[in-house]
Amino acid sequence: MGSTWKVGIDIGGTFTDVIGINNQSGEIRTAKVRSQTRDPIASIVAAYHSIGVDWNNVDDLMHGTTLATNAIVEGNIAPVALIATEGFRDTIEIGRQNRRELYQLHVTPKLPPLVPEERRIEALERIGPEGQVLKRLSENEAIRIAEVVGKLNVEAAAVALQHCYVNSSHEKKLGDRLAGAVKYVALSHEMSPEPREFERTNTTILNAALMPLTVGYLNKLQAGAGDTTNVHLFHSAGGMASGAAVKRRPLALALSGPAAGVAAAGKIATELKLGNAIGFDMGGTTTDTCVVIEGRVQVSSDQHLAGLPVRQLMTAVESIGAGGGSIARTLGTAVRVGPDSAGAEPGPACYGLDGVLPTVTDANMVLGFLSTERLLGGVLRLVRDKAETAMSTLGKALEKSVHETAIGVYRIANASMARALHRVTVERGVDARGCSLIAFGGAGPMHAVALAQEFGISTVVVPKFSSVFSALGCLTAELSYAEQHTISLSSLEWDQQRIDAQCQSMMDRLSAPVLAAGNKTGDIKASFVALIRYAGQSDSIEVAFELPCDPEILGRDFQARHNKLFGFTTDEPWQFETLRVTVSAPAQSNIDELQETVLQESTNPISVDECWFDAKGPVSTRRFERGALPVDWAIEGPAIIEDNWSTIVVPPGATAQLHRSGHLIIDTGVVS
Repeated sequence: MGSTWKVGIDIGGTFTDVIGINNQSGEIRTAKVRSQTRDPIASIVAAYHSIGVDWNNVDDLMHGTTLATNAIVEGNIAPVALIATEGFRDTIEIGRQNRRELYQLHVTPKLPPLVPEERRIEALERIGPEGQVLKRLSENEAIRIAEVVGKLNVEAAAVALQHCYVNSSHEKKLGDRLAGAVKYVALSHEMSPEPREFERTNTTILNAALMPLTVGYLNKLQAGAGDTTNVHLFHSAGGMASGAAVKRRPLALALSGPAAGVAAAGKIATELKLGNAIGFDMGGTTTDTCVVIEGRVQVSSDQHLAGLPVRQLMTAVESIGAGGGSIARTLGTAVRVGPDSAGAEPGPACYGLDGVLPTVTDANMVLGFLSTERLLGGVLRLVRDKAETAMSTLGKALEKSVHETAIGVYRIANASMARALHRVTVERGVDARGCSLIAFGGAGPMHAVALAQEFGISTVVVPKFSSVFSALGCLTAELSYAEQHTISLSSLEWDQQRIDAQCQSMMDRLSAPVLAAGNKTGDIKASFVALIRYAGQSDSIEVAFELPCDPEILGRDFQARHNKLFGFTTDEPWQFETLRVTVSAPAQSNIDELQETVLQESTNPISVDECWFDAKGPVSTRRFERGALPVDWAIEGPAIIEDNWSTIVVPPGATAQLHRSGHLIIDTGVVS
């Protein structure tokens, strides 16, 4: 059989989502399979088989993965040697002044350094802040360091020298020498060409520590794909990258899966002209949220993973341990939901796969939102009795009925997610009440409307293919690469030639892998962002601009943005601190072109069930098949709308309509 399919796959902590498009007929197939966390390649093979394809007939695999994130969170990273400038090897141990927990004194103020003292090596060299060589790195010194590293029995080394982002010659020399001593080398001027040596060093160490795991995985993946499949990976800044690029910078995969979903949410917001929106991805293990401002997914260079600082471009996603599989347990007289999860194995109790602990999914089962009549994904029948047994065990400890307990678990999960929504919006100066909520993931549509009602949001969008939305985000993503570089230029000393030269240099470097992928120069587009602050401020504000960069327009836009965020501006000089450049090629598939399978239209419910929306008692609730809904037909809550993998809860007071685009639009009943 010829190669005819393009496939998007997102491997999550509980499920692996897959969507495939036949390049010849346009046929679309979707599925979910349980993730095999110990063997991601097996998850991909299972996902292929679930939609009836194989390596031999897949042209392009667009892949999102939690491989890097899980490795960092679980501490499953390779030991690394660190080479730092003389006198600075303890920077990663000194860290910052801030504590992890301000008021919990039993929590250690800082995490232990990523590299122990015996593997931290000082290089006799020094470069000044303007790039001047204060102490030259001799050839003998480079050889000595390589010999020391070679005796440490490590696979990877991280090089983080002072002011290398201005003058990288010493790091490059060490990188060349270390190539013969260790298998993998990460250089900080490539990872994070900026000041903030603590964050830059940690970022470089994490990248080096992920190299053995990631390169091994990608080699195995490419071996399976052979010469017939082009492999692309979704990176944390919201686009696709080649396997070769990811091998050098595996830390780019740190938010691969969540970033794919919010990137697709950004496209939905643009398609529906929603203005500001919030992506709400509730899966089996976590809930990921991100704000979309005027169709643009927000990107940040300051992130933390497992409490560790990471200085690289990543989608500004807020992740919390509250998913469908999150376990509920008593904490004194209170109930705690998550962050631990039942995962794919054994899963929630209602899956009937030996899980016995109560989860959020079991609460939804007890409340009547999930049906025992439908096979989940066509293969798994949910068991209400087991969900009730698990929930009643929790209820006995609280002296509550099984339904009261389920309502409590449901509301606690919503409260946790509401806090996450608050964080991602307030930090961006956005009033969440003026946003639309774009809900996806296996569990997101069950909670979205109740969450929106609680938060004061008037519109919820449940997109087509909502249960495999992150895989869809992989499939419809642009091939893109991004980088940011320190400028440190005052508005009083504007240097147009320097700005233009830096923009062109970064564009050329970032365009190379896009052109290598077969794109034409005319198809490539570049975007530019300046990170600007007033002198003395610690944090910068992102301001987009176009070439040629006009300092008057840039200053005016900075003041407008500053006023929106903080409520004031001044006439003080401002500082162009950092330049960010993104280069991309257009996606080959667009969400608005893809249509779900439409069944024969019907306004008749497939059943009427008893559902609990509060502790007052059950309410008769109509249940509809999503694929049979007529366009623009209003469904007043309470109602349940479902497909093979996703259940949408429309509580009392809300109204749902199927938009002509295939997306479901829900008016929550909140007056904004």
